[in-house]
Formats: sequence, C-alpha cells, structure tokens
Amino acid sequence: MSPADLARPLEGRSAGSLPEAVLFDLDGTLIDSVPDIAAATNELLARHGLAPFHVDEVRAMIGHGVSTLVLRAFAARSIPLTGEALEARVAEMMPIYGRHLVNLTTVLPGASACLETLALAGVRLAVVSNKPMPFTRTICDHYGFSRHVAAVQGAEPHIARKPAPDMLHAALDALGADRSRAVMVGDGAADVEAARAAGLPVVIVRGGYGAEPAESFAPDLVIDGLSDLAEALRRL
Repeated sequence: MSPADLARPLEGRSAGSLPEAVLFDLDGTLIDSVPDIAAATNELLARHGLAPFHVDEVRAMIGHGVSTLVLRAFAARSIPLTGEALEARVAEMMPIYGRHLVNLTTVLPGASACLETLALAGVRLAVVSNKPMPFTRTICDHYGFSRHVAAVQGAEPHIARKPAPDMLHAALDALGADRSRAVMVGDGAADVEAARAAGLPVVIVRGGYGAEPAESFAPDLVIDGLSDLAEALRRL
C-alpha cells in the first residue's frame, strides 16, 4: 500500500481526528545515528590518547546535546570536564561531529513513509532536535526528510534545548500551527518533558537511545515503530 493510499482514510475523517502539526525528534526517532556519533566520539577521544567506546556504550550517553555527550564520554574515562576545559573539548568535537553525520547513520523503519503519509494528509511537520542546527538540516536534506518537513529546529545558541519547551514553541511558530492541535513524537525523557512544558501530548517510539523502558517516561502513548504512528494519532 502506498503512502497516498494510507493518507486517504486520514483525510476523510472529521475535524480534530488528526493534529494540525506533528513535531518529530530526530536521533532515535527518525534515524539511528549512534554509529556516526560513536565514530565522532572515538575520534575525539583518540586525540587525547583515550580508549574508544563500543557503539552501545555511546548509545547510553546520547541526549541533551553535544556538550552533554562530550561531558559523559570524558567522565566515563575518569576525566571530569568543567568550565573552559569542557568548552574546549566541545569546540574540538564540533568539526569532528560535522564529518560524521551521514556516513553510518540509517533511517529507521517506517520513518520516510510516515512523514510522506502525514504530509499528504495535510499535517504540518517539523523536526526538533538537540543536534546543532546546521547538522540537523544536513541530515534532513540528505535523507529526504526536507521534502515533507516544513520547519527544522536544531540547537542554536539563543534558544534553550529540550527538555525546555523553547525549541518546540519555535518550531510551532515557524509552522504557524495552533499549539492546541499539535503533537510531539520522540524517543526519550527529554522529548516528554519538553512536550509537557509546551502543553503538547507526546507519543514515544519504543527502542530509543535511553536505557529506561519507554513507559517509564509516562508519555500519552507508546508505539513500537513509526508505521504505527498514524493510528496512534487517531487515538489521541
């Protein structure tokens, strides 16, 4: 069945059946970027004579942006970073990270079809990620998400990252969408906390980067994959 076929029952439903806008997290929700993030992290560590991490070890460090990743990686090698030392390592990480965006990253099952289906149904879509804005745009362009996504909000110096609600508000402003008819879709606690703070319902995709079970975040709904999202949105 094509995305257009899947969209037809959504288009035919009464007003209120679908949200006006859906905001998607990126890492762990639309893409599996852990292999690339691990490669970047290990390149940074190698520059300082530190042993690399296994991909699964890096998976547990992801969340809340690049600074937190660097902080956690060095702390796991018994090197606490604070102040200027942390800033220096983060600055060193950024160009490394920029070379590891689309080398090993893969699109998660159902992600592309889900975006196309919702876009065809007239839902306004945005990506909201704690990944730096230029990197977020590069990934959305590379994997074809930009064909369906009307707004992209990555990390920028002037805006607080998730779990603060600021990025969600900025994305909704860019979409021109009514906050009372918007939904957040993500994979972790930061997505739930940001959605709650923004006053949005939230759907969590099982199997994200956190070690905790999806239900522990107390989202409105948990789904097994993005192929289940259209039906989940009907139930909200």
